[in-house]
Amino acid sequence: MTRMKPLIGVTCDTHRHRAPDDFAYDSPASYAQAVTRAGGVPILLPCEVDHVDRYVAMCDGFVFSGGDDPDTTPFGEPTHPAAKVMHPARQAFETALLEKLRSTTQPVLGVCLGMQMMALCAGGSLHQHLPEAPLITPAQAEAHRDAPHDITCIIDAHPLLPPHGSVYSRHHQAVRDAGSLRCVAVSDTPNTGRVIEAIDLPDAERFYLGVQWHPERTEAAALGIGLFKALISRAMKK
Repeated sequence: MTRMKPLIGVTCDTHRHRAPDDFAYDSPASYAQAVTRAGGVPILLPCEVDHVDRYVAMCDGFVFSGGDDPDTTPFGEPTHPAAKVMHPARQAFETALLEKLRSTTQPVLGVCLGMQMMALCAGGSLHQHLPEAPLITPAQAEAHRDAPHDITCIIDAHPLLPPHGSVYSRHHQAVRDAGSLRCVAVSDTPNTGRVIEAIDLPDAERFYLGVQWHPERTEAAALGIGLFKALISRAMKK
């Protein structure tokens, strides 16, 4: 019997309409397309905290997608004036889902905002505006805003990441401290500050990876579609 393709939950973004509780869900097609190309079946997850347990029971793996900036107040820091704060319904939902997933076996891939939420929920913190981060040059901050740049894996023989490569990023915030998670990749330029590019749960048996770049838009296979394929492969074995 042929095994069914794994079901991969993809978090949705939200857009406000006339009132805070009147908003639309949306998701760039690139996430679902990447999951499909990698051999999975994508399903978009509305931001409903009451359904977290059912989502976890139903899905074989999860992708936490990109989006606006977290409200860092619940995590003990004032929110930066430059932040475009994500809808509170989305933040509450993703916080609850991440808390649930830390104690399960499903593989998790966090992308951009998804990685940042993983770090915050693990007790970490953010650089809330890269142009103001210590030692970060204007050119370095601009390279992260909407451009490809190079990253380096700092863990020998990491099971998911190659030693180095080029990725596509679009962000103005970054992880400052990964909390209980492990920093596994960075981007650096001579005499400038370090930007954390990937974090994981230091457990060889678990796929729990956050990346600051967008693998669904990254051309290098090992840092792009390859991460989705690895997620699907692990989801089939869970």
